[in-house]
Amino acid sequence: MENTPEERIREIYEKQRAYFRSGATLSTQFRRDSLKAFEKAVRKWEQPLCDALWKDLHKSYEEAYLTEVSILLGELRTHIRKLRSWAAPRRKSTPLKMFPSSSRIVAEPLGNSLIISPWNYPVQLLLTPLVGAISAGCTALLKPSPYVPTVSGVIEEMIAETFPEEYIATVQGNREVNTALLDLRWDMIFFTGSPSLGRVVMSAAAKNLTPVVLELGGKSPCIIDRDADLKIAARRVAWGKALNAGQTCIAPDYLMLHEKIKDEFLAYLREEFTRLLGENPQKTRHFVRIVSDKAFDRLSGYLSDGKVLFGAHTDRRERYIEPTVLDPVSPDSPIMQEEIFGPIFPVQTFGNLDEVIEFVTSREKPLALYYFGKNGDKVLKHTSSGGACINDVIMHIANENVPFGGVGNSGLGSYHGKLSFDAFTHYRAVITTPARFDVPLRYMPYRMFALVKKFL
Repeated sequence: MENTPEERIREIYEKQRAYFRSGATLSTQFRRDSLKAFEKAVRKWEQPLCDALWKDLHKSYEEAYLTEVSILLGELRTHIRKLRSWAAPRRKSTPLKMFPSSSRIVAEPLGNSLIISPWNYPVQLLLTPLVGAISAGCTALLKPSPYVPTVSGVIEEMIAETFPEEYIATVQGNREVNTALLDLRWDMIFFTGSPSLGRVVMSAAAKNLTPVVLELGGKSPCIIDRDADLKIAARRVAWGKALNAGQTCIAPDYLMLHEKIKDEFLAYLREEFTRLLGENPQKTRHFVRIVSDKAFDRLSGYLSDGKVLFGAHTDRRERYIEPTVLDPVSPDSPIMQEEIFGPIFPVQTFGNLDEVIEFVTSREKPLALYYFGKNGDKVLKHTSSGGACINDVIMHIANENVPFGGVGNSGLGSYHGKLSFDAFTHYRAVITTPARFDVPLRYMPYRMFALVKKFL
């Protein structure tokens, strides 16, 4: 896929700045109409998007719909239904010391936004933030990933058919295009990707004090305690790791297993991978391929970081890696230092939860934390993560009524539902004071100050 020329990027950027200044995006009716047009476009382009996901990632229609299209449509429905109430001015109480003034909060769009997305969920992670931008009344320039060129091309066609480019537009290319985009002054930058690239984005944004939402990643622990329901845990964990071949920012990254149930759980886990994907996962249409040769080589290198308990069959031609469990694995090995982003599970063993808490808190804060057992409250109290599931994995992303975002190294800010609207909105305090009545006590030389102090 060719890079969008820098001159073309600048042209779109200037058009969008002028369009926002015109006030065209401000009315809630315009925004609702735009959201409805967006929803109609997603339904029209559903099959081309899913076909493109199959071509680029070997992602089945069912998985594409569940993990990409349905989440986007859910977000759109929520915003269409609730936008008017979110955007309405909110009256706030005013203290007696400010009599006779009144107070309200006005939601206003931040302005021209830039949305940069990764390749692993290229529809959901680009277009769900766009819902928030439209809802808030911003313009948006979209930058999809070059690693999924078919999907990125289809999205560009869909957006161009649905919106004028001075409102919503797409540009394409590699990191040179990212650099050109980040050199421009934006009112909001929404970035999803790795922590290392997140630092680049934040550094560029800092030059203009531009607000950012950074959805990053990290090593999300999956803790199986001795009192967990092992069969259910194994089924849910296997599904969470098999989803998108582990190329999910909130995939369970590594296993922490209680020493008393370790062997039994791993036996169940092996059974569940087979139940989900068959004896040969390479033959099922429900198992995604690794995105690139570079990623395949990186993941293949991890296979020597521990003893293979099961799995480890690979095919570089198809960029296929079988779901794999490594045990034992040194906590200092590369696979335990870097986000895996693939279908490989290193195993750590523990004897009590204090060991787990010490291990997790000694590392960077993860994007997600998963615990199976009866002591979830203790684990949550003594650890920190962007999100968490008790006796489940992944599912917190499916509820648009709760925030999705990271903390520390795993991200900054959150979105979904009203938080998507909030991410692209400035809440402006407005105090209105009638001119016909003026309280003299606030003016110099501050007469009757002893009385005034009683109201402060």
